[in-house]
Amino acid sequence: MNWDQVEGKWKQLKGAARERWGNFTDDDIQSLTGKKDQLVGKIQERYGIAKEEAEKQADSWSHALHDAKTEDTRPV
Repeated sequence: MNWDQVEGKWKQLKGAARERWGNFTDDDIQSLTGKKDQLVGKIQERYGIAKEEAEKQADSWSHALHDAKTEDTRPV
């Protein structure tokens, strides 16, 4: 899923973000709007990691969302 899609569907994806990054508070989740730079900054803040690692986590998460969506639409 690209970041425009994440931003557009952020309300539906908040729970998935909270599951992935359990150190986020409810206020953290509410303050984010699905923009990658905001998410990366919050990951850095809560987990004390470098920007590059936070970006990798965010990108990995968005790709996993795409993969899960693709699996949901595959014919059985």
